[in-house]
Amino acid sequence: MRNLPVELKKSLHIPQGRIKKIIRDFHSEMSKGLAGKKSSLKMIPTYVDRPSGAEKGKFIALDLGGTNFRVVQIELDGKGGIHHPIEKKFVLQKENMHGRGTGLFDFIAASIKSFSKEQNISSNEKREIGFTFSFPIKQTGIASGILVNWTKDFSASGVVGHDVVKLLNDALARAGLFNIRIAALVNDTVGTLIAQAYGDKLTDIGLILGTGTNACYVEKLEKIKKWEGKKSKNASMIVNIEWGNFNKLPRNKFDLLLDNNSKNKGEQVLEKMVSGMYLGEITRLVLIDLGLNSFKKKYSFKTEFMSRFEGDTSAGLSKIESDLKGLGIKNSSLAERRLIKEACQIVSQRGAQISAAALAAVVTKIDPGLKEKHTIAIDGSLFEKHPGFSRNMQHTLDKIFGKKTLRLRTVLAKDGSGRGAAIIAALASSQKE
Repeated sequence: MRNLPVELKKSLHIPQGRIKKIIRDFHSEMSKGLAGKKSSLKMIPTYVDRPSGAEKGKFIALDLGGTNFRVVQIELDGKGGIHHPIEKKFVLQKENMHGRGTGLFDFIAASIKSFSKEQNISSNEKREIGFTFSFPIKQTGIASGILVNWTKDFSASGVVGHDVVKLLNDALARAGLFNIRIAALVNDTVGTLIAQAYGDKLTDIGLILGTGTNACYVEKLEKIKKWEGKKSKNASMIVNIEWGNFNKLPRNKFDLLLDNNSKNKGEQVLEKMVSGMYLGEITRLVLIDLGLNSFKKKYSFKTEFMSRFEGDTSAGLSKIESDLKGLGIKNSSLAERRLIKEACQIVSQRGAQISAAALAAVVTKIDPGLKEKHTIAIDGSLFEKHPGFSRNMQHTLDKIFGKKTLRLRTVLAKDGSGRGAAIIAALASSQKE
């Protein structure tokens, strides 16, 4: 077998007509979510708008989302420039992740105290902090949010159902850090948008394409029907779409098999077709279907393998051959290597097509006729490092918008979440004043 079967290719391709339907369905789900009606898109108000670029001073950001906890300090020059970034990582232990919640937040407070000491931040020097908390939360204010449930192997007790900012403020008080104030609770996608928007006023969409995926955008307050706050004319707010849960997508037998064997069956449908956490597993299921049974263990075919295999342009696919040997497959034929590479390409291409369709829906929600210029800030290893993913996204956008696609500028906003959280702290500080 030298090529993928036609039917299999067809099941992993998104034709132009289907892309248009995805855009229509996405618009419908966005509108329902904004109105507070049942929708697969949560459309969460974030209580923050874009920065003016005039924010000035030193601000600190915290980033909790994995086994490494980061403290970042930046200096804003008030002219759209970010200077002197300083970052320190602290490794979380198992007892921090799985023990009592007070222990986790005491660890965070101790890390801030250590960072403050290293940077000679006096106890009389007040600092505003932005807290990037990359777990599902119900945000109730710019500096308050209740943890809905833990993900990413965290299970610290006494946190679910509680305001994480209050828990951290209590820990800061126990550590004697009375000069530190949590000014903002931040989603990493929102942070990415904010970081780019500080120096680029055309930025109105933030997008994460990595292990997970999500997007946010700037919406007029009058269109956020469920927003009960004051709606002054022309006022806007960033809305966290939580687009990974969008469920109006055509799924094939591989998608259904993956979903049925997942811990969150029926949820995160778009994410399971697009993100780095799942693309490798979809490819593994395709390879098993083709009779290549070397990857029998679930999630044994990593998305990083796809990146390496798709990037092999040698005549004999020697890099793939070498990688397969490292995975215990010593005698692969050239035909098998070609088949594996083609399977990787078609799965990642579909992910890029879906990402582009969803992005096009967000763009046309803001600007139906695409009459204005828009900058889209994107962070994540899938967009940055996966061969062909960003190119396939652009190709799909070109098909959707034609020449108008020139009005869209996609920018890699590397590590935008940390810098964005610090800028949001600056915004919250100025609002308080």
